[in-house]
Amino acid sequence: MVARKLAPVFAVVVLAGCGGSSELAGTSAVKKEPPVVAKGPVQGSFTFSQWPLYIDPGKHGTVANFEQATGVKVKYVEEINDNVQFFGKVRPQLAQHQSGGRSMITVSDWLAAQMYKLGYLQRLDYSQLPNVTKNLIPALRHPSADPARKFTVPWQSGMTGLIVRTDKAPGVTSINDLYDPKYKGKVTMLTELRDSVPMTLKGMGIDPDKATTAQWLSAVDKIKKAASSGQIRRFTGNDYIKDLTKGDAWISLGWSGDAVQLQKDNPHIKFIMPREGCMLWSTSMEIPVGAPNPQAAEAFINYVYDPKVQANIAEYVNYVTPVKGVQEILRKRDPKLAANQLIFPSASYTRNCTFEPVLGGAQGAAVTEAFQRAIGA
Repeated sequence: MVARKLAPVFAVVVLAGCGGSSELAGTSAVKKEPPVVAKGPVQGSFTFSQWPLYIDPGKHGTVANFEQATGVKVKYVEEINDNVQFFGKVRPQLAQHQSGGRSMITVSDWLAAQMYKLGYLQRLDYSQLPNVTKNLIPALRHPSADPARKFTVPWQSGMTGLIVRTDKAPGVTSINDLYDPKYKGKVTMLTELRDSVPMTLKGMGIDPDKATTAQWLSAVDKIKKAASSGQIRRFTGNDYIKDLTKGDAWISLGWSGDAVQLQKDNPHIKFIMPREGCMLWSTSMEIPVGAPNPQAAEAFINYVYDPKVQANIAEYVNYVTPVKGVQEILRKRDPKLAANQLIFPSASYTRNCTFEPVLGGAQGAAVTEAFQRAIGA
């Protein structure tokens, strides 16, 4: 990764993925620092809970190569479809200092910060992570949610924008196209509050960073009316990819890397950067308290921070990579990919994009409650 043009972009991405601080119910300040991952042999097996389509697959993919290099067996489970939904699933176990067998998870940084406050995540042992120390891009080293990167290591970053079936909905350029009656019933939006509501605010001409509580609630009300009228087909996590593939949805609020992968099978599926801009975000790897094999999980984190390994991941997932040296590798392997704005975005491409907004206190509680009602959660 070249620091040049990407530095200002990633300064925003850092805050995007890590700055959201909406309080989850029952969250309070850390009363006692969670433990550091204990040293020990890298052996056995571990379970990694992940989002769909988020790593290069197959017998020559990253997981298989790691298994061959270390002798560790990896159970790679694509079970995360939505941050809040996943947290609701695992929280009862984490509250009992159990991980449900998981040794590593990957959630958005804003959620990781809340989980750490609850005592659910272990601190990382950087003596076991030399590749991270050396290769994590500077702009992602000190996020507001985890300034010392004590419990998170970035997996990928990306952009939230419009994923469009251009054969069904040509000419889409705006967030407001989600609300155009001619696409009634062919639109999906995300269950992620920090995507759907701020993007709607942008479409209303309101800067999410400066929005009042009344404006936030007005955007939620717009979403609610669109859902009630049938304009919005449904609210989704990663599963909007099924709607687009089948043609049940023509426009989806979605994540940049998914669009590139979907386009490989259908050239009519494209990521459209709305003229109003996008949301920028980051997801990171975390080791939960109660993880049965945290040593193997740390070994995997270190492994994927080798630029050659990360280049394979970036080549497949097409998200913004957090590892230095990847673009140089891809320039030799695939110059077109190395110039891809969805992996190495320029400042001009993301000029209207903003980071996931901070929602805390009474405002956060009011907006979260209203949004959950709006989407029928």
